Parts: sequence; C-alpha cells; structure tokens
Amino acid sequence: MSETEFTADVLVVGAGPTGLLLAGDLATAGLRVTVLEKRAEESPLTRAFAVHARTLELLDARGLADELIATGRTVSSLQLFGRIRIDLAGLPTRFPFVLVTPQYNTERVLRERAVKAGADLRRGVEVTGLRQDAEGVTLTARTADGEQGFRARYAVGADGVRSSVRDLLGIPFPGESVVRSVMLADVRLEHEPEELLTAGAGEAGFAFLAPFGDGWYRVVGWNREHQAPDSDPVVLAELADLLREVTGRDFGMGEARWTSRFHSDERQAPTYRSGRVLLAGDAAHCHSPAGGQGMNTGLQDAANLSWKLASVLRGWSPDALLDTYQTERHPVGRAVLRSSGALVRLALGRHAPARALRSAIGAAANHLGPLAESGAKQVSGIGYAYPAEKGAHPLVGRRVPDLRLAVDEPGGPARLHEALRSGRAVLVSNDELSVADSWAERVVTAAPADPHGKLRDTVLLVRPDGYAAWACADPTRGELRTALSHWLGRP
Repeated sequence: MSETEFTADVLVVGAGPTGLLLAGDLATAGLRVTVLEKRAEESPLTRAFAVHARTLELLDARGLADELIATGRTVSSLQLFGRIRIDLAGLPTRFPFVLVTPQYNTERVLRERAVKAGADLRRGVEVTGLRQDAEGVTLTARTADGEQGFRARYAVGADGVRSSVRDLLGIPFPGESVVRSVMLADVRLEHEPEELLTAGAGEAGFAFLAPFGDGWYRVVGWNREHQAPDSDPVVLAELADLLREVTGRDFGMGEARWTSRFHSDERQAPTYRSGRVLLAGDAAHCHSPAGGQGMNTGLQDAANLSWKLASVLRGWSPDALLDTYQTERHPVGRAVLRSSGALVRLALGRHAPARALRSAIGAAANHLGPLAESGAKQVSGIGYAYPAEKGAHPLVGRRVPDLRLAVDEPGGPARLHEALRSGRAVLVSNDELSVADSWAERVVTAAPADPHGKLRDTVLLVRPDGYAAWACADPTRGELRTALSHWLGRP
C-alpha cells in the first residue's frame, strides 16, 4: 500500500464502548471509518454496570437512550462504601438516576448504530506497528491472513489500559495500583438483594454486588488479609464470607460461571494527542471502579472528539481544533482520577481516623446541601464544564440542558437532544435566524418553546456534544456571523 492510499478517513483501534461511539458518530457524519479490534469474537464478559446521567444524555442525543434503558434497571441513589451514598434524584436532567445494565448491552447498541451507519468493523486484527507523516497515519496489523496495512488521515487509540497505540507512540502512562488482588465472580444467589446495587466496606475489606438481569450477579470483593497474585484462583467461600461480613447479609452464593482476580490502577497519559493520532477512554486514563465512572468518562471523551474530527476532515475547521480535545478532556480525566481514588482510599482505610471519616461522611451525606449536590453532579458527569475565554458569556463551556424547543413543523425536534441527533450544532434564538442559512448543512436553527424564558434575549450556539460554544445577549448580525464562522467554518 502506498503512503498516499487512504483506506479510511479515521482508523479507530478498539471496539469497546468508547471506540464504537466514536465510530458511529464519524460514520453518521458521512466519513469512512474502520474499527480494528484485537478480539476475534465478541466478549460475553462485562466490566462496567453503571451508565450515568451525562452518558444517557449523550445517548439520547443519538436516539439510543430509551433502547439502552430498556435493558436494565434504574436507581436514584448510588451506594459507594459503607454508609456513603450519593443521591441522584435531584439532578437537573431527564435522567436523574444511574442505569444498571451490563457493559455488553451498551456495546451492542453502539455497535449496531456504528455498523448501520457504515463503519467497517474488523475483528481479529492486532495492531503491531504505527507510522505517521504530514498527510496521514499507517497502521500495521496482524490478522488471520497475515500482516496487513491500514492508512487514514487520523487514528484514535481506544484500545484500553494496555493500549498498543499508546505504546507505539511512546506516550507514558504514569500512575500506580490503588488496590490489588480484587476478586471477581459471576454467581447465582439464593436470596435476592434488597437493593439493586449493594456495597459494603469494613475492617475485612470491601465488596460490591450488581445484577446482570438474568439471574446472575457480579460480585467484586477485596480481602484485606489475603492479597493473592492476580494469577491465583478465586475461592468462592472466601468471597462469600467477605460479602457477608461487610454487608451484614448472607445472600446464599451458589454456582459460579466465571471468576478472576485483577488489580485496579490509577493512571493518565500526559498527552492525549501525538500528531495525527489521539487517545480516548482507558487508553488515555484509568481509575478505580468507585462510582462507576470509567466507561462513562471514555464515552464522553468520544463525544467530545468525534465532532471535532468530523469538522476538521470536512475542511470546516483547522487541525488546531483537535488540540482543544486535550485542553477540555485531560482535566476531566484528572478530576475523575482524583475523586474515584479518594473514594476507594476512604473505603480501604483501616485505622481509626479513616473509619471515623467514613462514618462521618456517611452520616452527613444527606445534610451536606450544595456539597452533596456537587458530588452527585460530578459522579453523574453533568457537573463538568470546559474552559471559556475571559469575558465570555456565562453559559459558554457549560453543558446545555435538554431545552424544550418550539416545533415549527410536524415531526420537528421538540427537545434539544432531538435536534442534536442530526450530528450538527444547534442555534437557539427567539429571533429570525436567516443569517444562518449559509451554514444550513452545519447547524440546525430552533427557537425555545418558552419565548419569555431564560433565553428570551440570548442567542445560544450548542456544539454537537451538547456544550455551549457561544452565547450572546441580543447580538448584531455581524457578531452572529463571526461566531458561526469561528465555530462552523466559513460558509
């Protein structure tokens, strides 16, 4: 293959949730996308169970939220360790809860969307080499038919904690193991738990219990007094004893269909970009499982990156737009790393001060007011905002709620998330917006349902990922043209 022969616009390495959402977005935008997945078969195993509010909003903006919600069950509060509980019921979102569903359900709906949109999913393809130049990226891969080359304008490594792409780029992955010898088992239970999610922590360690929805349960446990290597088998009796001790209940653990051990790391790549190659999801950051934020953070990486890649590849934006992916998502990854790490260290603490702090936080959880609300927004993902230029409108950089829109024609979008399903930006204003006609293929125009509401005098430009790109009270036509040109490219 010659260095100028492009087989795709974007190569996505990894067919987990992050890679699949990214591939689906790019394919929906009309770009050629090839997904390279090392696993020859779909995995029946699952790592993540929690789908948080911000992720559900992103899926709603792709018409997928209702389908995924139907696969699981929802809970309005999240119990972490011991008495620590985060209340989600008051979140300002259509999804004030956490959806409990196995990761393979999330992967299925994202995979079906990506393939339907035209993404080329290749399984049994292991990336072994990477070369890039001023025009594109060439990946060398080992396949069942021998070595094969793939070339594209850009490539994204969404291939997990042990990312081959990250290693081939020479990007370090500094950090440490926050907890070792964590036991996993998928089991049957004689007694159904009272709560959908069950978690407990104590002197013996911690344990967590989540349902698959088909009669099987995932049990996660860490025994303080038995730190075995990851290669050691899991003894079900030990796991059952631990679960009983830290939760105070005997669930009658029965047969197991799968067991394993693992260690949980806290790591983050210092940069998410090297030339024409970018990192997303666990390839860029990994953290403790506390709060179930790992998969969700990766999906939000993909939503941030996809529209930027599409805009650059269509020639609407300069390549420099991709640098904002690092500016916006690296601080979020760092914040998740710190918050989830603090939670797991709190659970692991065995000395009196740690136990006292754990009890105090648990006892005060429902009386912390703004602090509790802030914690719920952070864990759910809706509380994060991106940097804005000095003097920008207060809305800029912030997540925009699912605004009700005036419906101009039958079947038109009645909500912001419905308008975002086009993959385009959305311009919201009470005024007639004919000035935006020159950008018709790049932006959807809409009016708020309540012309006298908070946006009565404000024109708001919402990015395809649901964040405010620009806002201005009563702008001139020239100011609006300048903003549209800046964010959507010249018409």
